Amino acid sequence: MKFLPITVLSLASLARAQEVSPSPTTCTVDSNATYPKSAKLPDPFLLADGSRLSTKDEWACKRAEIRDQIQRYELGSKPPKPTVSATASSGKITIVSSEGGKSASFAVTIKLPSGTGPFPAVIAFESTSIPIPAGVATITFPNHDVAADDPRSKGKFYDLYGSTHSAGGLIAWAWGVSRVIDALEQLGSAATKIDTDRLAVTGCSRNGKGALIAGAFDDRIALTIPQEDIKKNGTNTEDATQIITGDSWFATSFTTYAPDTTVLPYDHHMLMALVAPRGLLVIENSGIDYLGPISTYGCSIAARMVYESLGAKEALGISQASHGTSHCSMPSSQNPEVAAFFNKFLLGQTAVATDVLKTDGKFSWYAGQWIDWTALTLS
Repeated sequence: MKFLPITVLSLASLARAQEVSPSPTTCTVDSNATYPKSAKLPDPFLLADGSRLSTKDEWACKRAEIRDQIQRYELGSKPPKPTVSATASSGKITIVSSEGGKSASFAVTIKLPSGTGPFPAVIAFESTSIPIPAGVATITFPNHDVAADDPRSKGKFYDLYGSTHSAGGLIAWAWGVSRVIDALEQLGSAATKIDTDRLAVTGCSRNGKGALIAGAFDDRIALTIPQEDIKKNGTNTEDATQIITGDSWFATSFTTYAPDTTVLPYDHHMLMALVAPRGLLVIENSGIDYLGPISTYGCSIAARMVYESLGAKEALGISQASHGTSHCSMPSSQNPEVAAFFNKFLLGQTAVATDVLKTDGKFSWYAGQWIDWTALTLS
């Protein structure tokens, strides 16, 4: 059986770099960890010694390891927080990041609801294509200004860190979202009318990928709603070797693993699990095979098993509805799920039911074909 060597960043440096909740002091990570190659969805609870974790503290350690692996093999590294300054004026926040004698700036716009606030807010990649409830502000994030995905290494992120930085576009966008949150915290709710304890992030298509990664790499985000984020694993979709020849979403190092992704110690159910136990609602058009609805569904089922193990099964929902070839145009039939997740995770209605697991996809997905591990009850 083939094994893959893993090198893990120290937990202290990782926590500083990724805006995540600190791991427990008892956590130790084996920098020489190895994992078996697997054609199925890897066991998210598997430890390097072959045993399975059993506590939430051990999951915190495993979570740090998964974050490191995804950056190292696929996305490139998300730099630690630079020096950040921000100014707010006329519905706009200008954010300046400084590092190593260089500076780069970008601006976000804020649309506030009526009232005095502070309000919960959704950070939207370029625009919103889901219904935003009354009482929720919208912050429009110009992700392609922060990092272009064609050509590679262009944008404010690379102005600051250099064109040779390992980060692909997706993790650079996540870095940008973290700087938006830094700015909101720094300015305070009196200046912005935004409650930074109640933040969501959303986007559609490639921006949906960006939203998911932003939510996975910043624990300050309470709710993540990726919409129709292309998975590239359906009948008529691109495989990994094809996707790396297009937009520069990934690190160049991913080209090494694209021909055989089974050597990687994770799959995207583990990326989704990084959001746990915070809110995650996956919105999909099951009528477009190019979006890979079977892959989205399977990864969501597997990630939900991690949520279940943490006692938070209802915090992850998936809603798939076929609406022809219209991309990023959500039908009203999915409105109740979106409203429920906003109500529960941003508007404080904790009793709202969010046990959403539905698809009308014309596919057959069998858990036993892809999952050979079980959910746990973590103490």
